[in-house]
Amino acid sequence: MFTADRQLLSFRTLAIMPILFFLPPIVSFAVDPGAVWAEYPGILFHLSILFLISRMDAPQWARAAGTGWVILDVLTGVLVIHGLPTEITWPVRLAAHLLAGIWIVTASLIARWRPIQVVGTLAGSWLALYTLGSAVLPQPLLGPASILTIVWLGLLAAGYEPAQALRPSATA
Repeated sequence: MFTADRQLLSFRTLAIMPILFFLPPIVSFAVDPGAVWAEYPGILFHLSILFLISRMDAPQWARAAGTGWVILDVLTGVLVIHGLPTEITWPVRLAAHLLAGIWIVTASLIARWRPIQVVGTLAGSWLALYTLGSAVLPQPLLGPASILTIVWLGLLAAGYEPAQALRPSATA
């Protein structure tokens, strides 16, 4: 029976899924920059992030930023697939990355494991700060944020524990 609080997949699985979906776009950045095919797994990557947003500890405003990230980046992927020019799609994607940075940094700082805090803060800050300077920064400078995000997701899979699981239950 399905209930709203039933968790069908482990947190580890939910953290590994976006890694698998993001690897093809990362490879495309190096071997086939601007490839439209990379938008398909990119969309799946972003949709899979929704599961992490719902399961990680973060204030509602940070979860809203994370959800906004997903919405804007999925929109961008669909716009690219339909042939809209980079002059339109790139600023939308950058706006999404600003929201991503807010959620990633906030959720990371709340995490209990120091490696998640450090790498998540670096990944989220890189995304957000690149966006703010993107008018003058070269696009390849965004690349390290992708690697940091993959490492962060791997750390989440390896050692993230929701704070709720650490608190004693009110009914126990």
